[in-house]
Amino acid sequence: MVTYQYRCLACGDVDVRRPMGAATTRLACPRCGADARRVYTSPRTRLVAPGLVAALDTAGASADNPRVVTRAPAAPAPRHAHPLHARLPRP
Repeated sequence: MVTYQYRCLACGDVDVRRPMGAATTRLACPRCGADARRVYTSPRTRLVAPGLVAALDTAGASADNPRVVTRAPAAPAPRHAHPLHARLPRP
């Protein structure tokens, strides 16, 4: 189900949930019955987590303008969940 937005001159904005592609350009306002016109808005992208938006932007930039690597990356330092885990014997 998709939420479509309509604007009634008497009631203001009205949200209606319909199956995708089932929206009409005009609708009888569910509050007062007057003619309401469909309002075309952007998808609700504000609900996307900021971290996901940053990751998608980075991936898109990488596709168009990849970074050039001039040397091998340094080995990452080992990370331990708890400081005492570093003292455990290693095989």
